[in-house]
Amino acid sequence: MIKIRIGTKEDLPQVLDLVKELAEYERALKEVTNTVQRMELDAFGKEPVFGFFVAEKKDRIVGISLYYYRYSTWKGKRLYLEDIVVTQSERGNGIGHLLFEETMRYSLASNCTGMQWQVLDWNEPAINFYKKYNARFDAEWINCHLDSNQIQNLLAKSTK
Repeated sequence: MIKIRIGTKEDLPQVLDLVKELAEYERALKEVTNTVQRMELDAFGKEPVFGFFVAEKKDRIVGISLYYYRYSTWKGKRLYLEDIVVTQSERGNGIGHLLFEETMRYSLASNCTGMQWQVLDWNEPAINFYKKYNARFDAEWINCHLDSNQIQNLLAKSTK
């Protein structure tokens, strides 16, 4: 029996464990620098920046869906699905579907104009999962990012 519910502060240690499991699967575990304390501040502080659902089985969290809002100048308020993670031993049991569908319902209840997310081009199981929902895949856009240390260095150089 799987129960899908809104995540709580108490869930965060297990949530971070699942995030690390995903990072290991994506061959990037050393990139994870987040902490339970940071997640607590970011999800439950004065200005929350993300929310999440958990999938629970026998009082153990076996999956998560972590989301936040973004704003599109073309579309308006959108829900951004950062991650769906189901622990390895529970994959293939429909938990991802339950989490994804709860997240879709939440996007509608939050008056979002739609949902967006990313998937690695080599992650065939995830790609096939999203194809079942007739998701559109966009090959035109290139992801860009700067880490805070890069920003600090760039800004320090520009003020010299």
